[in-house]
Amino acid sequence: MKFNYIRNMPKPIVSIVTPFKNTEKFLSECLQSILKQTFTNWELVIVDDGSTDASFHLVDQFANLDKRIKLYKNPGSGIISALQFAFTKTSGNFITRMDSDDIMTSNKLEVLHANLIKYGQGHIAIGQVKYFREDGLNEGFISYENWLNQLTETGTNFSEIYKECVIPSPCWMVYRADFIACDGFNPNTYPEDYDLAFRFYKHNLTCIPCSETLHLWRDYSSRTSRTHEHYAQNNFLELKVNYFIELDYQASRPLVIWGAGRKGKTVACLLQNQNIPFYWICDNPKKIGKDIYNVTLHDVDYLKSLNNPHCLITVANKNEQQIIKNQLERLGLKLASDYFFYC
Repeated sequence: MKFNYIRNMPKPIVSIVTPFKNTEKFLSECLQSILKQTFTNWELVIVDDGSTDASFHLVDQFANLDKRIKLYKNPGSGIISALQFAFTKTSGNFITRMDSDDIMTSNKLEVLHANLIKYGQGHIAIGQVKYFREDGLNEGFISYENWLNQLTETGTNFSEIYKECVIPSPCWMVYRADFIACDGFNPNTYPEDYDLAFRFYKHNLTCIPCSETLHLWRDYSSRTSRTHEHYAQNNFLELKVNYFIELDYQASRPLVIWGAGRKGKTVACLLQNQNIPFYWICDNPKKIGKDIYNVTLHDVDYLKSLNNPHCLITVANKNEQQIIKNQLERLGLKLASDYFFYC
């Protein structure tokens, strides 16, 4: 397939930041999808994070054909270091990220940029995503895709930010000034995409609703988010608890953990490590009345005895979550202000 490579362009409007490491198998398809964008005033700042395959050589061939592609080697080590370095080389008024193993739809940049122009600063443009995998997806990825796209459809992503990462890491765009205000890629905190989503939330950026699929998200067994210790579940829970304490915890209100499974116990430990008191409820008759970590577990009705509580729901079953949501709303409690789903 031939492309109209552009050798000279005016100052780029959109800067695409892409780290890569040993993704030779997927890079050509990724780069071709960028070159096919209907919005053409972009620069790609792409940084090799120590590849040992032919990835660098492949990207270099593309960069020699199109000066919008700016190839560098990471002077540090790791994806955060690569992102930090890449951002120092950007010059666009708008910032977005792309993963080297994924594919953009041809109108991705056009839609994201147009939405930001329409809504202005203080907003984050996002798009719907579609996972794909050569040997088929498991139910977990399909469920996450559906959940994320439902939120993106209405722009209500931050209402469930403590569940999972609500901003698709390679499918967002913001004004450069907003990105800097949110501290960009500066924090050395993993998982870095979820941490950035929390900082977008912290700085009150508003998600722009989007009904279009703009990004094809590749899954495979060796991708970093599946294999690296930085993306282990405990890191996610610690990040959630830390941001909850910073952003949504109200010491004047009784805090309640709902659920005493593995995640509930981990959240309890994390809260105790920071000397945050809490009540604990569950609907397991074998646990009610017993102490875990010196905290007595109560039945669900105990919640009614608490004055103006706020709750962390650590129950994962979706049917049970809906039942819990109905119970809380009957008590007059509201999602994202009085109760938060943690899984």
